[in-house]
Amino acid sequence: MKLASLREGGRDGRLLLVSRDLARAERAATAPTLQAVLDDWARLGPAIAAEWTAFETNPSRGFPFDPAACASPLPRAYQWADGSAYLTHVELVRRARGAEMPPSFRDDPLMYQGGSDGFLGPCDDIPLGDEAWGLDFEGEVAVVLDDVPMGADEATARAAIRLFVLVNDVSLRNLIPAELAKGFGFFQSKPASAFSPVAVSPDELGAAWDGDRLHGALLCSVNGTLFGRPDAGRDMQFGFPRLIAHAARTRALGAGTILGGGTVSNRHEDLARAWVDQGGVGFACIAEARTIETILHGAPRTPFLRAGDRVRIEMKDQEGRSVFGAIDQRVAAVATQCKAA
Repeated sequence: MKLASLREGGRDGRLLLVSRDLARAERAATAPTLQAVLDDWARLGPAIAAEWTAFETNPSRGFPFDPAACASPLPRAYQWADGSAYLTHVELVRRARGAEMPPSFRDDPLMYQGGSDGFLGPCDDIPLGDEAWGLDFEGEVAVVLDDVPMGADEATARAAIRLFVLVNDVSLRNLIPAELAKGFGFFQSKPASAFSPVAVSPDELGAAWDGDRLHGALLCSVNGTLFGRPDAGRDMQFGFPRLIAHAARTRALGAGTILGGGTVSNRHEDLARAWVDQGGVGFACIAEARTIETILHGAPRTPFLRAGDRVRIEMKDQEGRSVFGAIDQRVAAVATQCKAA
C-alpha cells in the first residue's frame, strides 16, 4: 500500500490512501493519521491494507493526488535516527574534514539521533539563514517501524519494518566540523529533514526489497540536472535489520520511529569518471563531489546550495514509474541574526 499525509486537521495531517500509480488519493476511514495506525498496527494495519486494496482496485474513487498539498508522511515523529551504512560516503566526507575513518566503522554501525519534532514537507522550501553555512542535500532511504523491543535480534527488527520512505537529510556542512570537535554530536548542523510524499509498504516493493536492502537507483537532481543515480542496494555495509537491531541494543524503539540508512553512495572505480556526465553514478550529496574534486584538483569546485537552487530526489521502478513520488524542494533565504561560527 501507499500512504501520505494531507496538510489538514492539525499538526499530524490527515491520512491519505494513494494509488499505486500516484495519480489518485482518498482520505482514509480506518484512522485519521498515520501515527494512529502505527500505534495500533496489530489491529489497524490489516484494516488500512484492506481499505487501500479496495481503493486501488476501483479507479473511479478518489481525487487527483497532489504532493505539494502533503506534509511528510509523518509530519513529526517520536524518533528520527539516521545511520551511515554507505562507507564510501563516510570515508570520503571524513577525508574532506581531514579525519580518518576508524576501522571499527566496518563492523559497528555509525548512527546519530536527529530532530523529529517537525519535518519539512516533500515540496517545502529549505530555509537557509546564511549561505556560508554550506547547505547540502543528502538523498537517503529510511524505514518506518512498529514497536521494537530492547535487545531485538535482526529477525525481530526485520519484522518491525512497516513502511519505506525517501529522505533529504539536510546538512549544513560548514557547521559540522566545529560541532563535532566539541565531542557531543550534531545539532545546529542538522536542521529539519524532508521525506518523500508517499510511504510505501514492503510488499509493494517486490524484488527490490530483499529483506535487508532496498535496491534501485536514487535519482538526485540539482537545478534540473541529474547529479547522481547511486543504487541504494549496492555498497551498503549494514542492512536495515542490522541498523534497527543496533539502535535497539540499549532501548526499545517506539512505533513510528524513522530510521535512515544514510546517504546513498556507491564506490567509484575511477574518481575522475565518478560524475554522471562522465559515465559514473554521481552522488547523492554535494560533499562527496567536493571531496573528490579536492583529491583530483586540490580544491572543491562544486558550490553548496544557494538561495533559488532546486533539489529533486526520487526512485523509479523497473518500468520507470515513480515509487515514492519526488522530494522537490527549493532553497529559500530566510532572515536570521545567527551567523556561522
